[in-house]
Amino acid sequence: MTAHGPLANGVNARKLRKGMYILPSLFTTANLGAGFYAVSEATLGASHLTPGTDPAQTAAVYFNRAAIAIGFAVFFDGMDGAIARLTHTTSDFGKELDSLADVVTFGVAPALLAWMWGFFCLPATLDYDLRDKLIHFGAFVSFAFLTAGACRLARFNIQLNPQPKNPGRKGRKYFVGMPIPGGAGCLAALVHLRLGRPLVDWRSSILWMAYIFLCAYLMISTWRFWSAKSIDFGNRHASRLVVVFVPVLAAIWYLHQYVLFLMAIAYMISGVFSGLLYAFRRRDPGAPHEALGES
Repeated sequence: MTAHGPLANGVNARKLRKGMYILPSLFTTANLGAGFYAVSEATLGASHLTPGTDPAQTAAVYFNRAAIAIGFAVFFDGMDGAIARLTHTTSDFGKELDSLADVVTFGVAPALLAWMWGFFCLPATLDYDLRDKLIHFGAFVSFAFLTAGACRLARFNIQLNPQPKNPGRKGRKYFVGMPIPGGAGCLAALVHLRLGRPLVDWRSSILWMAYIFLCAYLMISTWRFWSAKSIDFGNRHASRLVVVFVPVLAAIWYLHQYVLFLMAIAYMISGVFSGLLYAFRRRDPGAPHEALGES
């Protein structure tokens, strides 16, 4: 016997509602899959490295694929949250799954990629002790990035309404500290800028080490970083965003190697600049409260 009328419509609506909860988790699973792929490609790249060989060989292809996978994971991570909010299907299960996926994709994967890409291809002619120390210090800094990312996620999960140390405009939404996808994206963007060609100069490896540490520090900082959650797609002026998104997407499509790196660096600098600007204004007694982000 088949149900008809309002009863059938109610049953179908409940089934549709339950099905909608799966949609964000599918993007989270894609995020996790991209992270696993990035780890495997970074490992394959390291296995093809031989000290003193041409870094533009097979290893670079694997490293570049790992960086691209992390870039796609950033997109998937943004989509799962956006879909959950738009469909009102946010759940505790989804939040926990997303955090676990982020630890792998934006913690383990970029940390391994940063270590293998930045330190494994130093030439054999380099002083043995110096090369050995750089590889080990590189491992330590890469692990620090992973630890900072995990701490960033833990802090995000337990805080109901986190407020940055340097408050911004009233009503705007900000991240407290650079989000872990942003930190992973900053690392992956630089690898992709070089199309995966690993570092072979020990001085470049030292700069890379400082860059990794900076990304780790920004994740555990309390400075504000822009959040896409502040975009209101229900606003009647939201259609104007198309005017911005279309050229940006076109630029990414044709000049992804450079545009993605510039976007990552601009995002990083925005948080640093806002933090430093707030600190300087706090020292100035004549600075207006509104400029300090205080109501």
